[in-house]
Amino acid sequence: MAPKRSASKPSKSQAIETSEEKTSELILEPGYMRQYPKTELSDEVSANRLVHTSKERLLVGSLIIFALVIRASNLSNPNSVVFDEVHFGGFAKKYIKGAFFMDVHPPLAKLLFAAVGALGGFKGDFAFETIGDVFPPNVPYILMRQLSAFMGVGTVLFLYFTLRATGCKQSVAFFTAALLVIENGLVTISRYILLDSPLIFFIAGTAYFYTRTEISKPFSFDWFRYLALCGTFLGFAVSSKWVGLFTFAWLGLVNLIRLWFFVGDLSVSVPSIFRHAAFRGAVLLIIPAVIYLFSFYLHLMILTHEGDGAAFMSSAFRIDFDDTTVPKSTSADVGVSSIVTLRHLGTHGGYLHSHDHLYEGGSGQQQITLYPHLDENNRWIIELYNVTSEPFEFVPITDGTKIRLKHMITSRRLHSHDVRPSVSEIEWQNEASCYGYEGFDGDPNDDFVVEIVKDKSVIGEAQEKLKAIDTVFRLRHAMTNCYLWSHETKLPKWGYEQQEVTCATQGIEPLSLWYIEDNVNIYLPLDAEKTGYKQLSFFQKVAELHKKMWHINNGLTASHVFESRPSDWLLLNRGISYWALAPHQIYLLGNPIIWWPASFLFLGYGIYIVVLIFKYQLGYNISISENSFNFNYNTFIFLLGWFIHLYPFFLMERQLFLHHYFPALYFAVLALGHLFQLFSSTFKNRKTYVLYGLIFSASLWCYYQRLPLTDGSDWTLEKCEASKWFSSWDYDCNNFPYENAGNNRPANADQGGIDFNSALKPQVEGFPPQDQQPLVAEPVEQDVALEKDEL
Repeated sequence: MAPKRSASKPSKSQAIETSEEKTSELILEPGYMRQYPKTELSDEVSANRLVHTSKERLLVGSLIIFALVIRASNLSNPNSVVFDEVHFGGFAKKYIKGAFFMDVHPPLAKLLFAAVGALGGFKGDFAFETIGDVFPPNVPYILMRQLSAFMGVGTVLFLYFTLRATGCKQSVAFFTAALLVIENGLVTISRYILLDSPLIFFIAGTAYFYTRTEISKPFSFDWFRYLALCGTFLGFAVSSKWVGLFTFAWLGLVNLIRLWFFVGDLSVSVPSIFRHAAFRGAVLLIIPAVIYLFSFYLHLMILTHEGDGAAFMSSAFRIDFDDTTVPKSTSADVGVSSIVTLRHLGTHGGYLHSHDHLYEGGSGQQQITLYPHLDENNRWIIELYNVTSEPFEFVPITDGTKIRLKHMITSRRLHSHDVRPSVSEIEWQNEASCYGYEGFDGDPNDDFVVEIVKDKSVIGEAQEKLKAIDTVFRLRHAMTNCYLWSHETKLPKWGYEQQEVTCATQGIEPLSLWYIEDNVNIYLPLDAEKTGYKQLSFFQKVAELHKKMWHINNGLTASHVFESRPSDWLLLNRGISYWALAPHQIYLLGNPIIWWPASFLFLGYGIYIVVLIFKYQLGYNISISENSFNFNYNTFIFLLGWFIHLYPFFLMERQLFLHHYFPALYFAVLALGHLFQLFSSTFKNRKTYVLYGLIFSASLWCYYQRLPLTDGSDWTLEKCEASKWFSSWDYDCNNFPYENAGNNRPANADQGGIDFNSALKPQVEGFPPQDQQPLVAEPVEQDVALEKDEL
């Protein structure tokens, strides 16, 4: 919005500032029809936005010391696994062992933890299996935690430098950064082996280096350097968590806003605007893309062995592992008497599988499932529906052939009938089972018709007759016309939580597609054609990984005892219990004195902007000073970052937790710093320092009031109860002893305790029921390992 009237000369109060204090500037030049603001700052103001005096270097040094004391001290406590260290410490182990795993996050931050662990002598001989597992002496967990802690300190410095680069004075930047140091939630996540601290550090670096381009001469060496660093940190952020994509979106929007100012600045030539767009677009796209792909290159290069995550990937992906169990080649022609394994195409469930266990429901016949691991129970013998003896020659299976599949281990045949499945009791789904007994030749409910899906099969013979690997087909039940089908639903524990297989008369067609992976037929000649998977390129592997990551991420929809929604985050309704071992507990919770003003700043700013717009429309003179212009621009930019990092979570149906709010909170604190700057520049007296002192004192009091929840130090029941401002802050005060009572705890303290030896292991989906309220949250960023069937 262009101001209706604005003074280009500084006011009297601005004129008495010393040159070192002048950090805001608004130069309006006369245009053809209106005045326009210049986008390039003067050398004086640009210099004053940098750390260039010994006095300020001492100020920054004191900030570093303060942050190190708060965030990097006593990291050895507790000396056991905390919260999602189960996953990210466990992933470090797998990197060191080279065992492939599946995770919903990009690899960069996990690689950093693994590298630090390896440098510290970690050999991958500790599993990080359960919250509360005590670290043995040979695990450099303190060193790994220091990575998070030092990045937390770096985030504080980036906030200080960003505020300075955007026009805040030293005192304001120092005060705001000091508040960030004692934000309890950010302190907690920076003390452990978690992805949040590296992510926020990289986001903070992205914001800082972008602001440095704003105060650098366009197209100078410094400008290119800071633009490249901005792209680099953006690449680091996106490569650590997909939340970095929100930062990418924010950076794209603020660059568009900047280009819009260039368009309005008549002193900037049109070719220069195009160069800005070209260089910014190229650097901020290419560098992050290269870093992102390189992190996956390292990920795949290091993980050379089949681990517990390999089962999620296609067989074509798995054949490059050094110890792959996937057959490198197999007989191409499939015929009668072939012993085959059938792989489901539509899910990552794996192979058509049966075992000598019965359904607890439905017909009570032998179970049919999908199983992700290679196993003898995956093998089936192909028979013709009307032939009871072997043909003693090779007979191919063509499109439309009616066959029976006999389970090789149990000698029962694949079967379906008009009985509802035990789990998916839906009218259009019939049960798929194994049925038969010794000497039984089968019945018509064992008959399935092979229907080759030509547009999914390789062009040529694979579209006319069954070929291993190359032919995609459906199996239609001859009696009921349903199709052998599977989906993500799991059987209960009596079905070993393997994937349900049914026979469906409708439903999503890709879920009824199959192909044969392994094929043995004794009637084929020795020189018979062989086939195998084609080796995937790096980009094909990355694409497949991303499909699985996206699918698994969207599947994290089960309820969790400590989950919360974005509206809860703003109000700081509740936190997350990270760890507990009486009489200590770690519970993630923010500092309300900092949290609430930052989170609800958008309301006051929105009202302020609406009032300005109405005054402008009603014809009032709008006087925009240098300080208010700088406040409006930067507060809008940072609140835009807050909004972009928050709003998408309102649209998500997956599990969400308080720590998902921290990137948005960082931008909100940046905006809060500019509110302090506006106040400081408006009221130039000691009262501002009194206000800062009161706010910092209240924040420091809040920090120390709940410090035992942040670092797991000693506490008492009385102090714990006094710290609970709301009943929704559900940390368990019964875990702590009475004051002046030694280690005596309340009689009911054990009711809230947790047996770490029986803590739940990470699962693909499913969490404790809501009526089970553990004192400590189980890991929430799911490690998606699958347990092997021991049948």
